[in-house]
Amino acid sequence: MTHRLSFWRVALSLVSGLALALAYPNYNLPLLGWVSVAGLLYACIGASVAEAALCGFCYDAVYYGVSIPWVATVLQQYGPMPLWLAAGIFALLVIALSLFCAAFAGMFAWMARRSLPLALVAAPFLWVAMELARMHLPQATVNFPWDLLGYTASGSLALVQITAVTGIYGLSWLVVSYNALLVWALRAPAGNAKRRAAGTWAIAAVALIGVAIFGGRLVPRAQPTNVAHLVQTNLPQALDYPANWDQIHAGDVAQLDDISVRAGNEQPGLLVWPEVPAPFSMEQTAFLLHTQRLALDSHSDFLFGEVEWKVTSPGRRSPYNSAAMIAPYGDEVFEYDKMHLVPFGEFIPWRDSLWFARNLTAVVGDFSVGQRHSVGSLAGGKFGVFICYEAIFPEHVRQFVLNGAGMLLNLSNDGWFGRTAAPAQHLLQARVRAVENRRWLLRDTNNGYTVSIDPYGRIVARMPADVRGVLEAPYAFRTDRTIYTSWGDWFPWLSLVVSGCFVIAAALCGKSTAEARASGSGRAGKSKKRR
Repeated sequence: MTHRLSFWRVALSLVSGLALALAYPNYNLPLLGWVSVAGLLYACIGASVAEAALCGFCYDAVYYGVSIPWVATVLQQYGPMPLWLAAGIFALLVIALSLFCAAFAGMFAWMARRSLPLALVAAPFLWVAMELARMHLPQATVNFPWDLLGYTASGSLALVQITAVTGIYGLSWLVVSYNALLVWALRAPAGNAKRRAAGTWAIAAVALIGVAIFGGRLVPRAQPTNVAHLVQTNLPQALDYPANWDQIHAGDVAQLDDISVRAGNEQPGLLVWPEVPAPFSMEQTAFLLHTQRLALDSHSDFLFGEVEWKVTSPGRRSPYNSAAMIAPYGDEVFEYDKMHLVPFGEFIPWRDSLWFARNLTAVVGDFSVGQRHSVGSLAGGKFGVFICYEAIFPEHVRQFVLNGAGMLLNLSNDGWFGRTAAPAQHLLQARVRAVENRRWLLRDTNNGYTVSIDPYGRIVARMPADVRGVLEAPYAFRTDRTIYTSWGDWFPWLSLVVSGCFVIAAALCGKSTAEARASGSGRAGKSKKRR
C-alpha cells in the first residue's frame, strides 16, 4: 500500500510540474499556473517529510526540464560544448534549483501533519520565502531566479500592478494563495465546512476573473514626451569572430550606420544599439572612431554595448560586458559594466569544486563583475541601463531608480537563444521591472524582442523579430517612486518572518496534539486498572 501511495503522490507532482511549465512561453497557458501548485500541495498532504520532499523535487525537475531546455541547447551550440557536457551541466542546474521546492514541500507536509488549515495558510508565505532564497544565492554558485511563479499572472494588466507594491513576489503569493484555497475546498469534510470552503473558493475565482477582465480599464495610460531610436541590428550569431570580421560584415555595418544616421537626423535625441552583438570594443581605435562619427552624424547621444577591458590587478586586464554612451560632440559620457553575469555563459560557477569546470575557460566567457549601478544623463532626465540577464533581478533594477534614473533601458542579445522559448520568457520578466518601478522601459535587442514598455506594463511599440531596422520607441522621464522602489524586497522578507512564526505555531500545535494523546492514553490506562 505504501508503494502504491508513494507512486500516486509522485505521479501527481510530475503532472503538476508539467502543468506549470506549460504556463510559460512558448506554451502560453498561464491559467495552468493557478492550479499547478494545488496538485503539489494535495500530493504532500499526509505524506512523510521525505516523501513530500521527493514530490517537490520531482515537481520542479519536470517544470525546469520542460520550460528551460534551451539552456542545454545554448551551451551545446554556442559554448560550444559536447552534448554530454551540456546535458550534464543542465542536469546539475535542474537538480540545484529543484532542491528549493523539495524544501518547501517537505516543510509544508510537516506542518500539514500537525494542522492542515495552518499549513494551507502558511503555504503562500513559505513559497515566497523559497523564491527569496533563490533570488539571493551567491553569484559564484548558480544565481538563476528564472521564471518565478508570479510571472504566470503578470500577463494581466490589472494584476501586475500589485508588483509596484510588493515586487513580483506579491503575484507569486497571490497565485499560491489561490492554489491553497482550491486544496482547502477539495479537502474540506462534507457538510457545512465543504460548502463554506467551496463557496469561498468560488468567490475568489469570480473576483480574480473579474479583475483580470475588467480591471485593466482602470489602469492609467502614460503619456510619452520623447522618442528613442532603438536599432535592432540582426547581426548573425557566431561562436567566434575572425580577425577580418569587419571586412566580412562591412555591408551589414554600413546598412546599420545608414538607418541609424537617418533616424537621428529625422529626430535627434537618443540612438541605441543592443548588447554587444559583434566584436565591438572601444579598445579598437577604428570602432571608437566609428561610434564618435555615428553620434556626430546622427546629432544624437549614441548608447551601445561593447566589451570593455580594464586593469583589475597588476599586469592583468579583464573584459567586462559593458554599455557606453558617446555624446554628439564625440566624448564618452556614460559607462556601465554588467554586474549579474550568466552562469556557464559569462563566468564559470563551482570552478574550484567541479573537475570539469576548471577547464571550461576556453569555451565559456570569463567576464569580470561590474561594481556600480551607474546612471547617465540625457536632455530631460537621467537613465539607467541593465544588460540582458540582469532583467530578471528586481532588486538590481530597483537600484538604478534609487540612484535617480527616470527611465530604464535594457540592452540584450537574445540571438544566443535562437527561436527557443527564452526570448519570450525574457521579455515576460523584463516587462515587470517597468511596473515595479513605474518607469518607461526601452528594450533593444540584436534580433528580438525590441520593445517600448510604459510604466504600467503596456507594450506600446514593438519590432518584429529577426529583421533589421529602427524602432521609434516612445518614452518619458518620471521622478515618482513606488512602494517597491522605496522599500525593496520588504514583502519576501516579511514572508520569511511570517513563515518562521507559522513553523513555531506548527511545532507547538504538534506538541499539544502529542500531549493530548498521551493524556488520553493515561486516562484510558487508569480506567482499565479501576475495572
